[in-house]
Amino acid sequence: MKLKLDENGHVVVQDGKPVYVHDDGKEVAFDAPQTVATITRLNGEAKSHREAKEKLEEQTKAFEGLDPVKVKEALNTVQNLDAKKLVDAGEVDKVKAEITDALKKTYEPQIQQLTTERDAVQQQLHSELIGGGFARSKFIQDNIAVPVDMIQATFGKNFKIEEGKVVAVGADGQKIYSRARPGEVADFDEALETLVGGYQHKDSILKGGQGSGGGFQGSGQGGGAKTMSRQQFDALDPVGRSQFAREGGQIQ
Repeated sequence: MKLKLDENGHVVVQDGKPVYVHDDGKEVAFDAPQTVATITRLNGEAKSHREAKEKLEEQTKAFEGLDPVKVKEALNTVQNLDAKKLVDAGEVDKVKAEITDALKKTYEPQIQQLTTERDAVQQQLHSELIGGGFARSKFIQDNIAVPVDMIQATFGKNFKIEEGKVVAVGADGQKIYSRARPGEVADFDEALETLVGGYQHKDSILKGGQGSGGGFQGSGQGGGAKTMSRQQFDALDPVGRSQFAREGGQIQ
């Protein structure tokens, strides 16, 4: 195959394409762009075929050493197995139920025990932190005239534990915040002072209060300290309890 030349030795062009003369004399205009595109496509196909071949060879390495005949026999055996004999849906549900029941019997008592122990620890923590707060309160020591347990019985419900710390809430259920440290919750004594300040019978529990009225009968002799039982003390109104405490009364 060679280029076709005119009488002046110039390449003959047809539709912008050089004309070639094949060995058999047939003249063909050579489409170079189309030829390049075809070569590129064929190279791509050859690459894809080569990569597929390499991938297949890599996959077949996993089956090296296997006897194809025995593999086929094994597959036929699996195909011939009765699936219903392998897994019966009803039996599976039964087994699941038995396992669930066994787990419940094994772990539910342990969970209940852990829950009970957790509640006991929380109650102990609550009693220690809140009860200890009342017992150690300087505000109570300096300002309250009635016994500590009476103050705790009255205001203990306003204190709770959050993240291991004692937090006080008012009658509206909202946290009591510090006036000395704006933005922070009040500490125990500051919160208790706020609660006592809003208590309608505060004069009867504060030292030097002006509460009046008795409501109890002392059993002391000859002007000595009055005494009464816990039941009698609990039956008194706040004013009576305060007066009893101020006069040095003792609970038997």
